[in-house]
Amino acid sequence: MFWPFAFYDIYDYAFWGSPYYDPFWDYGYPDLYAGIFVPYGYDELMGYAGYLPRYASGGRSNADAYAYVPPSNQAKLMQMCGEDGRMIAGLPIESVQSAIQPNEAQRAALDELVSASEKAAASLKASCPTDVALTAPRRLEVMQQRIEAMIAAVQMVQPPLKNFYGLLSDEQKARLNGLATTRQRPARPTERAVSAGQACDVAQSGLTSWPAAMIEQSVKPTEQQHIHLDALQSAAARAADMLKASCQSQAEDGLTPPARLATVGKRLDIMLQAVKAVHIAMHDFYGSLTDEQKAAFDAIGPKRIGAAQPRGAR
Repeated sequence: MFWPFAFYDIYDYAFWGSPYYDPFWDYGYPDLYAGIFVPYGYDELMGYAGYLPRYASGGRSNADAYAYVPPSNQAKLMQMCGEDGRMIAGLPIESVQSAIQPNEAQRAALDELVSASEKAAASLKASCPTDVALTAPRRLEVMQQRIEAMIAAVQMVQPPLKNFYGLLSDEQKARLNGLATTRQRPARPTERAVSAGQACDVAQSGLTSWPAAMIEQSVKPTEQQHIHLDALQSAAARAADMLKASCQSQAEDGLTPPARLATVGKRLDIMLQAVKAVHIAMHDFYGSLTDEQKAAFDAIGPKRIGAAQPRGAR
């Protein structure tokens, strides 16, 4: 399940702009890698420890975060996907009204923002998958559809947010920004010296390295299949570079809610480009495999996860 609480993370960053390990900036190449190789470890990359009983440590930077996810826990995430819209995706309307004391025009603009937010949240919920994607092409397809829905949701919210924020006085903007200090998620002591740009998209060595030897041993690709496999590996490497460059150039850009939401849109556009490129290459490679080879390729992710787990955790 890719990014089950997407709209909450978008709003959390756009409105409150936490500079330390913001969940929005946690998504990147490790998730794309999971789409290629990991069927059930997939949602472990998402950093929602509080929603799953097994994972109380939080964060997604640990290598242990790639542990196997039981299907029952993945089903819970799928069931909760899109439910962040029930609270207008993290926008505390009453707190905002209390802080800025809006006039009639501002209240109307806020109502338009709330309405757009509800529609965007509903559209994102409609993009939640209803089944577990068991093959790499299907996982990448679902990921692409999810990001496309997120981009559409951002585009729905941008105009009313820009209009609402533009109607506020400097004092009201300061009060709205002041709410962020009570909304930002506290960072752990080890996280306080790391900016979002530095933390974003750091690929774990070993766990996101290309398993060339395992593919050779398990799939035994032919010479023609090797051409498609090389193209897939190259597409994945380019995607990693694109996403890392996006982290450094964009993570510190936004100082206001409209600017941060625009930054979100740019990041999602780059993510979509990366996923599309890998999806096309995966389609060509996977389509060239026999049924036996497909089964062998699909088994690589679970094998790697099992090998990485401590013996007592298996």
